[in-house]
Amino acid sequence: MIYGTVAASSAEGAVLVHSVRVGERTFRKGRTLDAGDVQALVEARIEAVVVIRYEAGDVPEDEAARRLAEPLVGPGVAADGAFTGRVNLRARHAGVLRLDQAAIDAVNHLDEALTIGTLEDYAPVAEGQLIATIKIIPFAAPAAALEAAVARLRESPSPFRVASFRGISAFLIQTTLPTVKESVLDKTAAITKERLVQVGGRLLGEQRCAHTAEAVAAAVAEAPSVDVLLIAGASAITDRRDVLPAGIEAAGGVVEHFGMPVDPGNLLLFAKKDGRPVVGLPGCARSPKLNGFDWVLQRLGAGLEVDRRQIMAMGVGGLLAEIPTRPQPREIAPPPDRPQVAVLVLAAGQSRRMGRLNKLVQPLGTKPMVAFPVDAALASKASEVVVVTGHAPRDVETALAGRTLRFVHNPRFDEGLSTSLQAGIKALGPHLDGAIVCLGDMPRITAQHLDRLIDAFEPEAGHSLVVPTVDGKRGNPVLWGRRHFQAIQDLAGDVGARHLIGQNESELVEVPMADDAALIDIDTQDALERARSDER
Repeated sequence: MIYGTVAASSAEGAVLVHSVRVGERTFRKGRTLDAGDVQALVEARIEAVVVIRYEAGDVPEDEAARRLAEPLVGPGVAADGAFTGRVNLRARHAGVLRLDQAAIDAVNHLDEALTIGTLEDYAPVAEGQLIATIKIIPFAAPAAALEAAVARLRESPSPFRVASFRGISAFLIQTTLPTVKESVLDKTAAITKERLVQVGGRLLGEQRCAHTAEAVAAAVAEAPSVDVLLIAGASAITDRRDVLPAGIEAAGGVVEHFGMPVDPGNLLLFAKKDGRPVVGLPGCARSPKLNGFDWVLQRLGAGLEVDRRQIMAMGVGGLLAEIPTRPQPREIAPPPDRPQVAVLVLAAGQSRRMGRLNKLVQPLGTKPMVAFPVDAALASKASEVVVVTGHAPRDVETALAGRTLRFVHNPRFDEGLSTSLQAGIKALGPHLDGAIVCLGDMPRITAQHLDRLIDAFEPEAGHSLVVPTVDGKRGNPVLWGRRHFQAIQDLAGDVGARHLIGQNESELVEVPMADDAALIDIDTQDALERARSDER
């Protein structure tokens, strides 16, 4: 790449290195300047800009990120779209992440422009959770390094896979002593059941017996056939010849390993009987706090091998007691960290420029106009779809019958667009991080358009406002982060929230679109007829 400061008048075709304020607009870094942009810079009396120009052998950052991500998508893994030189990998289902660290390290050592960051190996993950990010260090990657990385990755299976939780079954045996209260045993059973739920498993039952080797042996022998047998002793296991291991062996089991380099959890016992795992629980397993038993259970729940060598390898990272940020078992499968976004489809207007027709329910091809953006929202990554009605609400509800969505009625629809925005925002739950405000008269919006906005939405990184652009011109729909909801609630009259964008340029992400759907709405009969002609 060629990097440097150039006269604004000669910057056409170059890529901005830093964002530039141009009148009421902001040209974001990474923007490829066209002739119109250059004219705007000159008219704004901006004399020079810092840019890069691609050279032969440079691969633009989005293309490079996408190409590097392709061989990284393994079983149980999905890739987001490329944006600002980044592709995020996510878990397709809940389970345990497995990594080939050597393969990932090899790519990270090839060239400083190519980076892959991941969660740790054996991390428990939820469906949709971010597991890795591929980032091209701006603004391009050397083609030779990229091709070498892709070739190396394709030589072997993907270094990423998510082993899904298989729905294992378990049975719990608890031994008793006069000093152990029934309430303690009840709590242990409840916590164990919850642990199993978090790895997709189920506790089929429980048996309590005396704290003797003979009683344990009888309970093990009588236990139902399950995927894993769990035994919680009334006192901690202190030796391979103690009550629990002696009872397991008397029932025909084999103790494979006692102890583990994880704290809490040191006194875990791992055995096998008839080919199935038998786990003697450490005392800390009576608590919901994370401990070594959780690590073993997560792997068993995902069908991953657990043996003495696996347990002995858990020491690095195994000091859990002094890490206050470690989750408790109810968070073993943490909620997806992809921001939760709703789509608000505004369908409350009176279509004044269409005469007596309610344009939203007019047929366009095979379905009513409003069904196009609604179906796009339902097919997208959005968590929820809410349709705001106002004028002729029953007509809109009938046009969208049979779809999984929520209707919110705005009785003040005749007071202007702002009231519909506010009705929709007010109806959103506290779990949502943002909302895409989509107009009901934009039939060319697709799920792919909406997903590109969602992929670019990173409120924790300060990217709380996402706008589609077409050749540098901003369009709709717009994704608003939760922090902007109050400002929307404060709007008044027949105006949207467009002016709020200018007030929050520092948090704005512009997403270039490949077509002009973000600029097309249907306001007149002539526009409707043209759209119908296009549909034929």
